[in-house]
Amino acid sequence: MASSPHRGFLGVLMLDTNFPRPPGDIGNAETFERAGIPVRYSVVRGASPQRIVRDADPSFLRPFIDAASALVNEGAVMLSTSCGFLAAYQDALADAVAVPVITSSILQCRDHALPGIVTIDAASLTPSILATAKVPAGTPVQGVEPGCEFHTRILGNHAELDFGKAQADVVNAARALVAAHPNVETIVLECTNMPPYREAVARATRRSVFDVETLVISRWRERLGSLT
Repeated sequence: MASSPHRGFLGVLMLDTNFPRPPGDIGNAETFERAGIPVRYSVVRGASPQRIVRDADPSFLRPFIDAASALVNEGAVMLSTSCGFLAAYQDALADAVAVPVITSSILQCRDHALPGIVTIDAASLTPSILATAKVPAGTPVQGVEPGCEFHTRILGNHAELDFGKAQADVVNAARALVAAHPNVETIVLECTNMPPYREAVARATRRSVFDVETLVISRWRERLGSLT
């Protein structure tokens, strides 16, 4: 989608992935085009889900900074990423460029009452990442079941994904979250591949549900409002 000169575009720093991305996924341009947001993508080669989520490989910080700077030089006026675990890079990326950076949906946890997080990999969402994202202390975290369709296909970077099974996996994790922590009022979906299932999660849990799509669109509209 072309961007007007005064508006610029949303730049998205992408992992190097093969799995399908339905509308709602941050890697599908329709996700933002339907909200009237021009978007441009930059893939960081070699940055697989395994290397970023499981390995937390620090050697990718520089390539992400370089990709961010390139997008800004091309006209990006806001940046996001295709992996919630890149919250670990929030401060470094924000310091490297002169535009707003939204690395992860979990940045909004502090903006919502009694949040809980649903993630693709609870074991890898470390206290350090949560602290960098300023997630309130004590915020409960629930991962999808290890070895389930969503977990296996996304982290394994497979070319196929059963969307029905993936939705069930995310919904089941959200149900487990509220069963263990019934005081949770808002659910934040960490993974940028989870927004297609947001409405199903909301129906199943009767909670307000937020994700990277809702966060980016909200921040983009706030930016437009500040320009008028």
